[in-house]
Amino acid sequence: MKLCKELYAYREMIFSLVRKDLRGRYKGSVLGFLWTFINPLFQLIIYTIAFSFILPSPIEKYYLHLFVALIPWIFFSSSLQGGANSIMAAKNLVSKIYFPREVIPISYVTSCFVNMLLTFIIIFFVVIFSGVGLNPLAIACLPVIMLAEYIMSLGLALLFSAVTVFFRDMEHILSIITMAWIYLTPVLYPIDMISDQRIQKLFYLNPMTSVIVAYRDVLYYAKVPDLSTLVMAFLFGIASLILGEFVFSKLKTRFAEVL
Repeated sequence: MKLCKELYAYREMIFSLVRKDLRGRYKGSVLGFLWTFINPLFQLIIYTIAFSFILPSPIEKYYLHLFVALIPWIFFSSSLQGGANSIMAAKNLVSKIYFPREVIPISYVTSCFVNMLLTFIIIFFVVIFSGVGLNPLAIACLPVIMLAEYIMSLGLALLFSAVTVFFRDMEHILSIITMAWIYLTPVLYPIDMISDQRIQKLFYLNPMTSVIVAYRDVLYYAKVPDLSTLVMAFLFGIASLILGEFVFSKLKTRFAEVL
C-alpha cells in the first residue's frame, strides 16, 4: 500500500520518462514517430509476400494469423529484454537522487505498451481489410487481455531488472531465452497444431500461451476467448507481478552501491 502511494506521488516522473522514451526511439530520423506505424506495416507486407508466394501456408490468411500474435509478442519480448536493462541504463539517475526504483521498469514497460497500442491501429485496419471483421463482444475482451499481458511483462521486468544489476550476464542470457521462448509459444503456429492433449497442456504452462491464444481468438477468429484462457492469463500475470516486486524490493536497497 505504501509503495502504491509513493508511485502515485511520483506519477509525473513516470509520465515524463515514458514521453522521453517514446520521443527518443526515433530521435533524429526524418519520419520520426511515423516509424511506429511504418515498421509493423512493412513487417506485414514482408510476411504476406513470404507466406503467400514463397512459403505458402495451409492456414487461411496466415499473414493475419501471424501478425495478430507477433505484435503482442514483440511488446512482451521488448519489455523483458529492455526492462531487464532499465536500471543499468538509468544508473546515473539511480545513484544521484531518491525516488521509488520501481519507476524505472514501470516507465519502460509502459512506453513499450503505448507503442503496442499505437501499432494496434494498423492491426485493426488489416483485420477489417482482410474480411475477417471485428466482433464487438470479442473486442470488449481486448483490454482485459492487454492488461494481463502488461501485468505479466511488468512483473518479469521488475524481476530481471533487479537481478541484472548484480548479475550482468542476465541481459545476454535473456536474449537467448526469448529467442527460444517464441518457438515454445503459439506465435508462428496455432495451438491446435499440437494434437497430443498432454503436450498441449504442458504448453499452457508457458504464461504467454494463454495471452497469445486470447489475442488470436479475438482478432483472427473474431470470437470471445474462453473464460479459462483469460483467467489463466491473469493468474500468470498477477503471479509474475508478485514475484517480481518481491525480488525487486529485496534487492533495490543495494542498487546505488553496486552501480
